[in-house]
Amino acid sequence: MSTVAACEAAQTCWFSCRAGALGGQTWTDGPLHWTREGAEQNLMFPTRIPADAVRRGVEQARETGVRIVGAWLGTDVDASALAAAGFEQGWAPSWMTAPVADVGVADDPRVELQEESDDYSGEYADYAEMLKLTRVRPQHTWYAAAYVEPGKSASRKLAGPRFAGRAWSHLTGETAGVFDMNVWPRLQRRGIGSGLLRAVVTAAAQAGARHAVLNATPEGQLLYETCGFRQIGAGITWWLHLEA
Repeated sequence: MSTVAACEAAQTCWFSCRAGALGGQTWTDGPLHWTREGAEQNLMFPTRIPADAVRRGVEQARETGVRIVGAWLGTDVDASALAAAGFEQGWAPSWMTAPVADVGVADDPRVELQEESDDYSGEYADYAEMLKLTRVRPQHTWYAAAYVEPGKSASRKLAGPRFAGRAWSHLTGETAGVFDMNVWPRLQRRGIGSGLLRAVVTAAAQAGARHAVLNATPEGQLLYETCGFRQIGAGITWWLHLEA
């Protein structure tokens, strides 16, 4: 089984690789490790949080047009400097892990691995840029999309398969981190989530992953448990929303 430290390292690597591929930035300031991607900046799992370094991080966020600053912490870390800087406590991730062999095989015909996507448009168009991570070689990032057939009452505009959800995995050493897994609410409870999860974990396993890790919301935890994951710890998030 992986440790909580391995879970934190996997997420830090994921955020850092995203920033590097998408024109963002990563930097350290004393014990603080920051990533910035677009309008969001994140502080990744510090063991201590000096108030002056937090202030510098927030100042840089304002100067670069960031609108949301997140902080990801272990529950034993003193967050008083974040509270003093205006951050508010957010949701509590449940760290979960499973041997890749326990997750199950990728066999859902509704799910496919992709390196390019036409599923995002309008305000979501920039999301497709993230798929450039899947085209880096040797490959360490995988993206899966799920599709379902439209119902009998669907309009002609929905004559083809409908985009139903997505998931990512990112390989750090022998650990596959699973991220941004989402099945659209109206299409949940059809087995799509488990199909997505198995697709991205299997892809990472074929590249050398031995364990998979993820952070779960309370709503998602039951699904992950049915796919072999077990909780090994918990974290906490803090958020600061900056005015435009």
